[in-house]
Amino acid sequence: MDNAFEKQITDLEMQFWRAMKDKDAALAARLTGETCIITGAQGANSIDPKMFAGMLDGATWTLHDYTFKKIIVDKVTDDVAVIGYMVHEKLTVDGKPVEFDAADASTWVRRNGQWVCVLHTESIAGDPYGRDRKK
Repeated sequence: MDNAFEKQITDLEMQFWRAMKDKDAALAARLTGETCIITGAQGANSIDPKMFAGMLDGATWTLHDYTFKKIIVDKVTDDVAVIGYMVHEKLTVDGKPVEFDAADASTWVRRNGQWVCVLHTESIAGDPYGRDRKK
């Protein structure tokens, strides 16, 4: 695969994370597709740029640091890319420090010359059957 393409998609994903860390609602909105599906421990939701910006403005968490590992980029077409990676996150949630590893993936689509995220997933790392979770 084209290394420049991989770098471009990785840079987009990092911009998205930087927007969350900086709580930059304008940047987050610009990088979010008109419809973006988000899945994770809280379920599946569909959001738009305005909703995502509002989520950042009203966040009860602060993302302090994140580190990507094992980044994989797939060029589906010239205008569609999928990125997957492991991420280590350091946050404060409701006033308490939280640190964990997760597997994340995003789908990026180029529309009218602008790349936007149309799908983002996050799965906290651990036993695939949840046996390492408290009941």
